[in-house]
Amino acid sequence: MSSPEIQVSKAADGKLMQVVSAGRHLFSVDAPIASGGDDGGPDPHDLLNAALGACTALTVTMVAQRRQIPLDDLKVTIAFTEADGVYRITRTLAFIGGLSEEQKTYLTGIANKCPIHKALSGRFEISTLTAEA
Repeated sequence: MSSPEIQVSKAADGKLMQVVSAGRHLFSVDAPIASGGDDGGPDPHDLLNAALGACTALTVTMVAQRRQIPLDDLKVTIAFTEADGVYRITRTLAFIGGLSEEQKTYLTGIANKCPIHKALSGRFEISTLTAEA
């Protein structure tokens, strides 16, 4: 699957703040004050975790709509710890609506099939190239 190119460059203000361009969308990313930034935006871990949460919510909601499952809302909470070189993510799903236990179980399985979940659960290969600015 291919997606729009992501570009990142130093923001005009801030100690470490970066401006991210994702297609036609622009947003800021920064480091917390304790890490030398100005906390002017989410940090990279926030973005990674937000990608999983958003992908989960979008995927589950789309499937619920197609299957006419009475999901009024889905609250996804992502927590993480990092120790000994292992990044552990805990995802909590709160289904809102008149769903049966069977429907909740089904949609939980769908959550595990969202593209970001599958990517994070798979193997990564990262190539780094250099270019002239």
